[in-house]
Amino acid sequence: MQRLSPATLVLALAAGAPSVLAASATHLSVTGIITPSACSADLSKGGVVDHGKLAARDLSRHTPTTLQLALMNLEVHCEAPTLFTLTALDNRAGSSAIDPALHGLGTINDEQMLGSVAFGVFEPVADKVAVNTIVSRDGGASWEASDYLGHAALTAFAAPGMPNTPIALRHLYASLLAVTVIVPADQLPLLDEVPIDGHATLQIKYW
Repeated sequence: MQRLSPATLVLALAAGAPSVLAASATHLSVTGIITPSACSADLSKGGVVDHGKLAARDLSRHTPTTLQLALMNLEVHCEAPTLFTLTALDNRAGSSAIDPALHGLGTINDEQMLGSVAFGVFEPVADKVAVNTIVSRDGGASWEASDYLGHAALTAFAAPGMPNTPIALRHLYASLLAVTVIVPADQLPLLDEVPIDGHATLQIKYW
């Protein structure tokens, strides 16, 4: 079978169209921005939070158990002052047992949710000046002070003492806190080893 290139296909469709058509019309737009500067992010410890092996008897039986807090260094470096936001995509989407705005830890037997992990950005310093962490839950229409980092909001940074408005920056240094919570043990099948399987992707979006 002969394969048509996109250009050939367009010409073929145009040639086969009737010469007179009566139809309504609408508009189709293709938009975007090509930014002159790019940013890269880096996390200490390879971005890995390893809780090791936990004994089932150490989990609270009837209430959620919060595991040891994990702290990593977060750095973002841009080629020039750049307006950007951070999000964390949940690669275990739909498995957060505590709050859907948090990140999941995977499931047991494809159905039982294990728990959740929350991420937060603390003590951010941008271009040698302390800044505030802010988030927008409506796509950037409004902003509020919050340490949240996740898939349910955009995270940016604002100058202290100023309105909660994102600012352009070149170098960001901050602490990324991960808080892992396991559901009550009486909700889990703990006859075999159960893997904690949280996974997220830190994403930079140019604003």
